[in-house]
Amino acid sequence: MLPVPDVRARLGEAVFLRVAGPDGPRQRERIHFREGPRWFEAGSPMTRVHGDAAMFVGGLRALLLQTLHPAAMRAVSEHSGFRGDVWGRLHRTSTFLAVTTFGVADDAQQAVDAVRRIHSRVTGTMDDGTPYAASDPHLLAWVHAAEADSFLRAHQVYGRRPLDRSERDTYVAQLAEVGARLGVVDPPRSEAELAEVLAAYRPELRGTPEARDAVRYVLLRPPLPLAARPAYAALAAAAVGLMPAWTRLPLRLPWLPVSERTVVRAVGGLATGTIRWALSEPAPVG
Repeated sequence: MLPVPDVRARLGEAVFLRVAGPDGPRQRERIHFREGPRWFEAGSPMTRVHGDAAMFVGGLRALLLQTLHPAAMRAVSEHSGFRGDVWGRLHRTSTFLAVTTFGVADDAQQAVDAVRRIHSRVTGTMDDGTPYAASDPHLLAWVHAAEADSFLRAHQVYGRRPLDRSERDTYVAQLAEVGARLGVVDPPRSEAELAEVLAAYRPELRGTPEARDAVRYVLLRPPLPLAARPAYAALAAAAVGLMPAWTRLPLRLPWLPVSERTVVRAVGGLATGTIRWALSEPAPVG
């Protein structure tokens, strides 16, 4: 039987490489150990939320929620796709969040500039002839709000140390700094403003066939080895359990409120706790 530190190291490295990608170790060294000023102070709400294992649930929830905007879903479907590049998108998103949250200011700005260049090339047309563009501030604002709400909600339920009201407002304001640099016009800077922005988008949201297909693929057919699928299923169930009730029918998601508050949260807490344990440094012996 392997010693506990070896089990922790192997599990932690497997999880890290799956999310961060094959270039993850090199990126990790640059992000966390390069000297220089950062955008956000260590220990601030931004670093606490983005450094916690609850982000695994928050990231999946954000992905599901974002599919409800037809233009955002069409842009993903036509220019990256869930089937062909789901883990590539996850790697890029996790690296972007890590660089802008924990990296030096120069690297963070370079990451923002790179994303803006990519967005400038993502354009197309909806079925009714309406053009869409990933650089559209209105579309960017939806993606930003969906992420902010998902990351925050996941942290409050599954994070090691949930934020108090003031810290939640600070988190939304800190994430708004990154959103503004990406092109979001007047991003929400408090929890109340975030709720108002999300409510304003409700008339535009619907479950398209593309959205439902993407949701089925993300939840039911992850490109993972069989041994990793039970843990992924727990995280996916936790993400679904945090989705608003009104999203369940359009996306064909189950709604089991009692089970979600009990069984799903217990399983989700176990899964995030295991990941948190695996990614943490073992305590010194003696």
